[in-house]
Amino acid sequence: MNLIKQLLRWLLTRLYRVDVKGLEHFSAAKGRVLVVANHTSFLDALLLAVFLPGPLTFAVNTHVAQRRLFQPFLALTRVFPMDPTNPLAIKSLIRYLREGHPTVIFPEGRITVTGTLMKIYDGTGLVADKAEATVVPVRIEGAQYTPFSRLRGRVRLQWFPKITLTVLPPRTINPSPEVRGRARRREAGQLLSNLMTSMMFETTDFRQTLFGALLDARRVHGGRKIVAEDIQRRPLTYDRLITGAMVLGKPLAKGSGPGERIGLLLPNSVATLTTFLGLHAFGRVPAMLNYTAGLAGIDSACRTAGLRRVVTSRKFVAAARLDALVAALEGHMEVLYLEDVARGLSVVDKLLGWLESHLTALRRRDPGNPDDPAVVLFTSGSEGTPKGVVLSHANLLANRTQIVAKVDFNAQDVILNALPLFHSFGLTAGTLLPLFSGMKIFFYPSPLHYRIVPEMAYDVNATVLFGTNTFLAGYARFAHPYDFYSVRYVIAGAEKLQEETRRVWAEKFGVRIFEGYGATETSPVLAVNTPMEHSPGSVGRLLPGIEAHLEPVAGVETGGRLHVRGPNIMLGYLLAGRPGELLPPASTRGPGWYDTGDIVDFDEYGFLSIKGRAKRFAKIGGEMVSLAAAEELAAAAWPEATHAVVSLPDVQKGEQLVLVTDRVGADRAGLLAIAKARGIAEINVPRGILVTRQVPVLGTGKIDYGAARQLAEKHAEGEAA
Repeated sequence: MNLIKQLLRWLLTRLYRVDVKGLEHFSAAKGRVLVVANHTSFLDALLLAVFLPGPLTFAVNTHVAQRRLFQPFLALTRVFPMDPTNPLAIKSLIRYLREGHPTVIFPEGRITVTGTLMKIYDGTGLVADKAEATVVPVRIEGAQYTPFSRLRGRVRLQWFPKITLTVLPPRTINPSPEVRGRARRREAGQLLSNLMTSMMFETTDFRQTLFGALLDARRVHGGRKIVAEDIQRRPLTYDRLITGAMVLGKPLAKGSGPGERIGLLLPNSVATLTTFLGLHAFGRVPAMLNYTAGLAGIDSACRTAGLRRVVTSRKFVAAARLDALVAALEGHMEVLYLEDVARGLSVVDKLLGWLESHLTALRRRDPGNPDDPAVVLFTSGSEGTPKGVVLSHANLLANRTQIVAKVDFNAQDVILNALPLFHSFGLTAGTLLPLFSGMKIFFYPSPLHYRIVPEMAYDVNATVLFGTNTFLAGYARFAHPYDFYSVRYVIAGAEKLQEETRRVWAEKFGVRIFEGYGATETSPVLAVNTPMEHSPGSVGRLLPGIEAHLEPVAGVETGGRLHVRGPNIMLGYLLAGRPGELLPPASTRGPGWYDTGDIVDFDEYGFLSIKGRAKRFAKIGGEMVSLAAAEELAAAAWPEATHAVVSLPDVQKGEQLVLVTDRVGADRAGLLAIAKARGIAEINVPRGILVTRQVPVLGTGKIDYGAARQLAEKHAEGEAA
């Protein structure tokens, strides 16, 4: 038997260059040992049997064990057949484990057909709990790219890809002592699911540069894989993208130093993606400028980031009517136009770029530092002056890995990205995540084209759409019921998803919206609902690798102010008053922690609910009142309208709530009726109502509360006069 294993180990090592990491963790496991592994291919059991030490027993479905193809494996190791229709099967396995037999289970119960984790069965968690077993997680990576997987047609298969087995430190499954029966089974299953998700994140290499990740993606998915397209309808492959980045990046970086920040004032397009990656190819840091912020906002951002150079496009400047703005920028910095740069490229330049793009695979894969700055983004400024947020390569790639560990995206997905790249949601989720995962991105230049975006979704057969509540509600008003026929995921973030938006999408398009939550400072995603873990009204459960702490807030009975720490937390801020100086994140919890400024609460299953911004609570007559909750009342009364609630000083009660809305005829009586029906105290109902033609909205889709407050203040002054 040992000789057969040695021969198989030698053969598999030669064919697949099998690398086993963390084997010492397996040896450290004591007592009853339960090995849990992700299931990528028909090779998985053989790999574990051959490369893990000692005799192992594999818990296998009875019908699978009876197949002819499986018979040779029976001679190699022990098998514990389990009949899924027999309720006593799990009890028998628990007894077997208690007898001290090291056992292997694939908790998904089947080989993945998505390339990521599938459903984790609660039964495996229950087995670990009842047997009081030590759980050893093992990640199998690479076997999914072999012909022995079930991903044919979804990923590029190879006969002999490199396979890695990573053994993690032993864990235990310990549900709450007071929980019994089905609730205990569910909690044990949830704990195991958490463990498996964390394993997928912890064993993925996100510590590299963005350009290194791009080269890896080309190696995995093939240089001819189409990854990007825009309204010009000229598809871009990995090979063409990398060549374009090498050709364009050199003249854009000329005259600047390594690590220097260069501004990008460009719309969603393949040219913007190529420019972004071209700067990375030559060690420069893109600063993504919000072209909807106006001259004062853009000029402030340039000064805050210490920019000497901005890259834009003549065609874009003309189309967006930014001539005066760009002319003002040219007065104190260098402005490069992509059209001029392209005209200055010779045949030799293009040939050298092509050669270098193909030689990059031969160079050291990732020569940069993962902890170096990778991008500068700017906060929305919805409540004050925008700040520069510096994110590292590792921040962005960690967040991409965290998302992929929770959501089953695959290389067949088509992402419709209308969110601007100066928005962290549009950059990480809408661009970098699909780019490094082999998906196709279709860039549309504006999310505000409510009639056209649904048409584009229909035209390109989009399967994934990211958006804010404002944008999604706009699409729902104008889209044909069949426009989103191919969409399987709609993920909302950046602002609260209104119940009316959720309802309309479900009824009109048959699509469920998954709400998430994050911040620019967290790269940006912190939590998200998924098909496997979904709680309507919440923003989902935290992504793996994120620590959270709730700081008590006076006047708030449940929940608290959320502080987070993890590999996706920014390098630091650039502030307008201290240009060029990086201020690392820190909170009352200490260095490295980020204070989100949000008042949140967790339910018993870990789902996160947002009560509101700490700054968006008013103190009325000594009581803390949530402005976000007041907005929900307005949304319940007039769901088709846009609402913003702000607070103004009040002589008698300290502060008062004012509703700014575009609902014609809105009155306090309608709000009071909704509040009474819901049992909500009158103190939560806005005292003043200002009806305006349009509620101010930022280019990112968020409510511009600063502008809304100014409208309310002017209205109050007018009434006082």
